[in-house]
Amino acid sequence: MIRNVFAILTALFVAAANPASAQTTNRTVLVLGDSIAAGYGVDPEEGFVALLQKKVQDAKLPFTVVNGGVSGDTTSGGLRRIDWLLRRRIDVLLLELGGNDGLRGITPGASLTNLRAIIAKTKAKYPDVRVIVAGMQMPTTMGRDYTDEFAAIFPTVAKQSGATLIPFLLQGVGGDPKLNQPDMIHPNPAGHRIVAENCWTALKPVLDELTK
Repeated sequence: MIRNVFAILTALFVAAANPASAQTTNRTVLVLGDSIAAGYGVDPEEGFVALLQKKVQDAKLPFTVVNGGVSGDTTSGGLRRIDWLLRRRIDVLLLELGGNDGLRGITPGASLTNLRAIIAKTKAKYPDVRVIVAGMQMPTTMGRDYTDEFAAIFPTVAKQSGATLIPFLLQGVGGDPKLNQPDMIHPNPAGHRIVAENCWTALKPVLDELTK
């Protein structure tokens, strides 16, 4: 996580110190997320955000993927951080927050409000930004009513904001011991590779459209 935050700080201050050069460099994809984006328990280059950057490079697309993942973060934490992160121009926002809200039993309506506010702030600063919302799900042990209401947050906010939806970030990974660390919450390197594919399916068409 420290290295991720350091990378964000470096990128922001370089852009601020060199505004002219910042305009000619790659466009930016910000992944605003929690411990999954931060790559908890795996080497930084094994996390899905780093893997997305490699996919961008392999596709020869002019984008830099910035890791805005902070372990333990919630939608309210992301809302507190977003103004600072928007000091660097954002062309694509991949919003990967909400999992910790669910694990803490936060009211889904509050999470929905926070996600809307994050998107609204980003669009107010950069009206042409493209937004991708990563859906999450909670285990059924939290009760059917809660899990259903929680799962509905993400398609709802995506529809209301015109964002692209990743239906379930951990599709093919969640609940599989072979793809998760012992806590069964955080993906292992093999799991992150699948998460990266789940994200890439949504992200690549957006990047292709932006480069036309």
